[in-house]
Amino acid sequence: MNTTNVEQIFELITSTAKIIQDELGGTELEAIAETGENLFQGDVLQDELSEITVKKLKKSYQEINLDQYSKEDIRKGWQLAILKAMRAHVQPNHQMTPDAIGFMFAYLLEKFTAKQEALSILDPAVGTGNLLFSVMNVLHGKQLSATGIEVDETLVKLAYSGANLLGMPVHFLHQDSLQPLFIDPADIVICDLPIGYYPDNDRAKDFKVKAKDSMSYAHHLFIEQSFTYSKDGSYHFFLVPNDLFTTSEAPALNEFIHEHGYIQGLIQLPESMFKSKQSAKSILILQKTGEGVKAPKQVLLVNMPKLSDKNATAAMLNKIDNWIKAEK
Repeated sequence: MNTTNVEQIFELITSTAKIIQDELGGTELEAIAETGENLFQGDVLQDELSEITVKKLKKSYQEINLDQYSKEDIRKGWQLAILKAMRAHVQPNHQMTPDAIGFMFAYLLEKFTAKQEALSILDPAVGTGNLLFSVMNVLHGKQLSATGIEVDETLVKLAYSGANLLGMPVHFLHQDSLQPLFIDPADIVICDLPIGYYPDNDRAKDFKVKAKDSMSYAHHLFIEQSFTYSKDGSYHFFLVPNDLFTTSEAPALNEFIHEHGYIQGLIQLPESMFKSKQSAKSILILQKTGEGVKAPKQVLLVNMPKLSDKNATAAMLNKIDNWIKAEK
């Protein structure tokens, strides 16, 4: 049976990760990060492995030449292996941005940055890197640099290995993104915002969007933090809960956005992408104030149809295209 390029990458990652996990223990996700780094380096880096296992791994790695695969095939195969491992051992903080959402982010960034030849991108909750890599694969014709920040050690290892396999210029930081950051301001911020409360009340007090009498929403703090570490005029693309502007804490966020930037658009994604109506999300597009930056004549408001409805999706993407041409 013929296998696709994506399947070949997936099979190599999962089979060699299992060999490493069987001998060294640990989680499947940790083993995937290890085998990814081996594949990138063209060697077996785990000194604790037996000689027989090392030979077996080297033989498997030699069967694939990554140069013969597209970056998108490598990304998909890599992320499928991670997704399989995540489904077997579900943790609340181990979630991956779905490819359909990555497609929408990539499409929007390509349109909004059409006139920019060089871009620095910040993802302050990079996770395994799937969203960031999806965007960078589409923007490959530009001069790109990126920074990914992630508090979870396993996820940042996976993102680092994935970036190496894809040959992407990404600098990763393993830290809490809501603490002070030592990074250059970015042209673009993208983020699948972590939803929920931020546990560090002392740190939250430093933010303008903090809650008055309770714990602050982490996703509100991330939006403010993104403005702090981005350039004037920068675009911000966030995956947000549909109730972002209707909660009791929304007024402070609204005030912050209107003081420091403009809402460019809000794209409500189809509910079929999510487990329930309550968990459905939208893509919020903001622009930070700066020289020559003006509020749009009309905010882009879109309700996306099911992506499986090709005609309706094409019509909606055409509406977005026309809005961008008129506004930009």
